[in-house]
Amino acid sequence: MLLSEYLGSLKGKSVSVIGIGVSNTPLIRLLLKAGISVCARDKRPKDRFGDEIFELEKMGATFILGPDYLTDLTEEVIFRTPGLNPNTPELKLASRNGSIITSEMEAFFEVCLCPIIAVTGSEGKTTTATLIAEILSEAGFTVHLGGNIGNPLLTETERIKPSDYSVLELSSFQLMTMTTSPYIAVCTNITPNHLDYHRDMAEYIAAKMNIFLHQKTNGLLVLNSDYPSTEAFTAMKKGTVRHFSRKKKPANGFFFDGNCIYLIENGNQTPVLNRSEIRLPGLYNIENIMAAFCAVYDIAGFEACRSAAKRFTGVEHRNELFCEKDGVKYINNTIASSPTRTIAELLSHDDKVIMIAGGYDKNIPYDALGPVICDKVKILVLTGETGTKIKASVEKACSPDNLPVIIEEPDFKKAVLKAAAMAKPGDIVTLSPASASFDRFHDFAERGNVYKEIIRSL
Repeated sequence: MLLSEYLGSLKGKSVSVIGIGVSNTPLIRLLLKAGISVCARDKRPKDRFGDEIFELEKMGATFILGPDYLTDLTEEVIFRTPGLNPNTPELKLASRNGSIITSEMEAFFEVCLCPIIAVTGSEGKTTTATLIAEILSEAGFTVHLGGNIGNPLLTETERIKPSDYSVLELSSFQLMTMTTSPYIAVCTNITPNHLDYHRDMAEYIAAKMNIFLHQKTNGLLVLNSDYPSTEAFTAMKKGTVRHFSRKKKPANGFFFDGNCIYLIENGNQTPVLNRSEIRLPGLYNIENIMAAFCAVYDIAGFEACRSAAKRFTGVEHRNELFCEKDGVKYINNTIASSPTRTIAELLSHDDKVIMIAGGYDKNIPYDALGPVICDKVKILVLTGETGTKIKASVEKACSPDNLPVIIEEPDFKKAVLKAAAMAKPGDIVTLSPASASFDRFHDFAERGNVYKEIIRSL
């Protein structure tokens, strides 16, 4: 379906867009320009918005803002923001009363004319999706990168050609109601996450499964063999499956022997990339590279895979070495919104670090984090809601001789300054929160930018 046809199908219908944010603001503009009446809803009051809300108002949008933004949700078509759980009572009632509940991403799947490659997982989504886009670009393809990364592609659909590729990062929030799957689906891993949003781990895993459940027989599913939850997806596949692993040799796919990434096909092994050639730090990024290779090596070719991977240094806010002052290295790993992400970073360091951690509580367990902090952290600065949980996990796991110095500081800026003040030449100071940012920041990127500003101002 062409975008013009999709927009034409909405004319004359009442439409609501829930959430006036990064992906939905362009959507609202698109709908209004097409002559569609839009009621924009958001839990924030009007004075919390900038000039964009006045621009939308001039274009003809109406608004329901503030704590009662979901009242009288009766529009025929409702675009849900990913942050609003589809099981919200108001959405469930609207659906029962005949409303169509959709999203910007679901609409994009309907109108995108080129092959879609999508990546999900608890960790590594952004790095893997970005590297896939880099590899395809290296091979000469036109690539459109978007989704949960922050670039809404629906408004760009008319410039996307059938010969292009769209590469998407998809969160469990976006996948939960999807009834279409991409041509190539990648699941990097699954570990406990977002249990403040999902009812339980089963619902979280079920959401991730939507990335491949609706594939056709010509589809490709890429899975991490080292995680039982993702390996179990193999039995439910409809098309081809490729695996990647750091711990064993899959039948077909990629594996890492500690020194080199190999392709294995029908029992034949081909060396592809040596670890010494990889600029991304950490073994977890070896997994991301293999996931990207699995997805597109037969489309882009080995040389494009090698070249892009050798050049790729990562994505901002992900184990980002952004500053070195007075012999101290400062790392911004604000993307570490769960214990597993922080554990992955800590294991990439040879020496003990100074770590700033804590933030919004997503109701996930912290037991596994404590032992790693004991081994890898010499000074732990805790700030935010989860500080008490992290402290408890450390005190439970550490013996007196490897217990780090623990500092609790509620104020984020003061916490960062205390960590920097205790650093000596040769030290590493890392912001690796093991928690979400919503207790005091709009998102993880704002948290990382504030951290970087504080350090750079020293």
